[in-house]
Amino acid sequence: MVKIATLCGDGISPEIVDATCAVIEAVKAYHKLDIALSHRNVGFHALKEHGVTITPEVIEHVQTCDGFILGPVSHNAYPPREEGGLNPSGELRRALTLYANIRPARSRANIPPKAGMPIDIVVVRENTEGFYADRNMHFGQADMLVTEDVAVSMRRITRSASIKIARQAFDLATTRSGRVTAVHKANVLRQSCGLFLSCCREVAVDYPQITYKEELVDAMAAHLVRAPQEHDVIVTTNMFGDIISDLAAELSGSLGLGASLNSGRDHAMAQAQHGSAPDIAGQGIANPSSLIGSTAMLFHWLGQKHNCPEFQTAAAQIDGALESVLSDPAKRTRDLGGPLGTEAFTDALITALGHD
Repeated sequence: MVKIATLCGDGISPEIVDATCAVIEAVKAYHKLDIALSHRNVGFHALKEHGVTITPEVIEHVQTCDGFILGPVSHNAYPPREEGGLNPSGELRRALTLYANIRPARSRANIPPKAGMPIDIVVVRENTEGFYADRNMHFGQADMLVTEDVAVSMRRITRSASIKIARQAFDLATTRSGRVTAVHKANVLRQSCGLFLSCCREVAVDYPQITYKEELVDAMAAHLVRAPQEHDVIVTTNMFGDIISDLAAELSGSLGLGASLNSGRDHAMAQAQHGSAPDIAGQGIANPSSLIGSTAMLFHWLGQKHNCPEFQTAAAQIDGALESVLSDPAKRTRDLGGPLGTEAFTDALITALGHD
């Protein structure tokens, strides 16, 4: 039995998590998958009930699961950490060593790419260090107010983390077009980006069949707009990957379609690339495509981990159904110019699953 937990967060999270669970139940029935779903709350609901946005029990529970799905959270609106306002995503990535954040950006049929050219790339983002204050210190924060007029942020880059994420990118490139671009800012951040690049070069030696090159992060932003076809797998550090992947997803058609998988050796977490959108929460108009696409990535990962081709077939079926439904303007949600709400879109997707 494969255990999958769903963690419902804030804003539109309940709506798109419910939609995702409905899709899981559908493919579970189609393929007779042995899945046990469990459900927990994080975010403001957990803060009200337990005094903290993610409890130790939730973290312990997902550690017993094979994979889990995190709905969007409104962590920017949380109180300080000392008042229980933890970022569930950061806490989970650190606790389960989810060192790789895989974010594909692919243009969909009949959804025009924003820059006029189709995109099909994958950003492989290091997930456990960099400039992110909640992830790069053993104790305390790396974003500090030294005086009321002076703020300091520290960036941590380690050889071990850089080697692992580089290897992840090169392994992925062997299944695609065989190209890896390392994105950096070594002309300014000479030591930290220099260490990251040296690790990428070291790993590249083990993959002579892969075409490897390096780009400054500012140049990469321009290239994604001007010539996205020049790149395939992009590997980079935490903050650069966060920014570049959002740009790529929006250029491909919409950030609302951007899937995301956080993976480590033993666990993986599906997570929508977008935020919690509290301004439309409860209106039944949220687009669940990102979280559903992320769940397809989780199913593919589970299929590889457990040597279970049925899960990989289910992943392909979900992605194929998304492609089919999104290609039809009459079956899209309102953010993509369509007429459907969340439930109607989910129903159309489940119908398409049965025809795939």
